[in-house]
Amino acid sequence: MQMGTAANAAALWVGLHVLILLVLSALVVRLRQKHKVALGDEGIPELARAIRAFGNASEYIPAGLAAMIVLALVEPLPLPVHIVGMTLFVGRVVHAIGLSTSGGASVARAAGILLTWVAYIFAVAALLFYAIA
Repeated sequence: MQMGTAANAAALWVGLHVLILLVLSALVVRLRQKHKVALGDEGIPELARAIRAFGNASEYIPAGLAAMIVLALVEPLPLPVHIVGMTLFVGRVVHAIGLSTSGGASVARAAGILLTWVAYIFAVAALLFYAIA
């Protein structure tokens, strides 16, 4: 089975990460409608967690997407893009689940941020490798 080009890999992972943002955004909207809250969270823990899960994803996903796009531009094999994309995707999904279910520390949140950092570190290493190779 052929994995396609690095650009195909980036397109796949960018699309899936934008889907995460869309789903998390829809969850916030659903809870705002349910609780009739137009702005802020009005002290509703469930809404506060949903807002924070979307906000956290919005803070971490863009840098990962930028790294994948630049990796695809330097035309490596698609594998590095897939590694960054998959690791970041799993990390962000696990983190969002952990944050959505508990406002405190949790294994899911810790695993999610660890996977996110692993994706970032791998992306940094790959980008620097291709920059100087």
